[in-house]
Amino acid sequence: MSKGPVRVSVFGKTDVGRTRDHNEDTFLVADLSTQNATLQPEVRDHVVGPRGSLFLVADGMGGAAAGEVASAMARDAIYGHLTTTWTEDSQNNAQRFAFRIKEAVELANQRINAYSKEHPEHRGMGTTLTAAGIYGSDLYLCQVGDSRGYLVRNGEATQITKDQSLMQRLVDAGELTEEEAEQSERRNIILQALGPDPRIKVDLTYQPLQRGDVLVICSDGLSGQVKREEIGALVRESPDLVTLCSRLIDLANSRGGPDNITTVAARFDGPGLAEPGTAAPVGHQTYALSEDESTTEPVPVYTGSPAPQPLDTRQPRAWVVLTGALLLFAIVLYLALR
Repeated sequence: MSKGPVRVSVFGKTDVGRTRDHNEDTFLVADLSTQNATLQPEVRDHVVGPRGSLFLVADGMGGAAAGEVASAMARDAIYGHLTTTWTEDSQNNAQRFAFRIKEAVELANQRINAYSKEHPEHRGMGTTLTAAGIYGSDLYLCQVGDSRGYLVRNGEATQITKDQSLMQRLVDAGELTEEEAEQSERRNIILQALGPDPRIKVDLTYQPLQRGDVLVICSDGLSGQVKREEIGALVRESPDLVTLCSRLIDLANSRGGPDNITTVAARFDGPGLAEPGTAAPVGHQTYALSEDESTTEPVPVYTGSPAPQPLDTRQPRAWVVLTGALLLFAIVLYLALR
């Protein structure tokens, strides 16, 4: 834990965009210590308590109403698990906090997968997820899919998540530049999401914070239209987070708004954080759980069904989730077609 209080100001906003007729995104802003998940003043500006804070963005996919069902199930399952299992945990430390968030994401995946098997009309539904947990002076991120997290420090935005996508895999292999990947027609091909498969690999990372840092997490409806440098510029120009979220969404909509757009922005301050210029570098940094944590038996997943959702037969989101041999085939095919 930090040596003094850490204060967070936070806001979130979602928009259907200019071309979709319904919104499959969802987000959550929560103070886990008080178990309060709202955008009321007591959460929008609060001191990070002994059980931390949680912010998340989920971007649903699937036919009919499946996308919004999946993203809402992910939000509810993760928050529900943390406000029961984590807040009652006898161990209260950073390692345990990171483990509990990762565990909650894995349980959400099991729940969505089980629900889709029980309800054929929702088969194949899923959602991407970026969940940000604040514990003391550190930020922990769990990611599945291609929703993103950026940290803006001294006015410069750095992407601190790594897309689980075909294009990112090709960039990592040196076959594409980031600029080529951003322009590719195949940029929406993701390697995994919550729901389609019974098991997932959660990308767990962390970032030590310093005073004045701003976290922006978002669905690809924003990151696909607004560049990293533009996010940094808007953060510099918009100290008010309500204004910042609106300006980010407005900019994405001005460029066509081809998808649902969701963002959560949080600013950090307080004596519990390092002075500007003294904290660790910003970037994608894997957080390794201890052997004891990583081998802990998972808590049984809750399998109850959510309230019935109205069906919508309009067009599903045009995503593809690739796994295993399909990934290798896709890479070979992509290189052959270049």
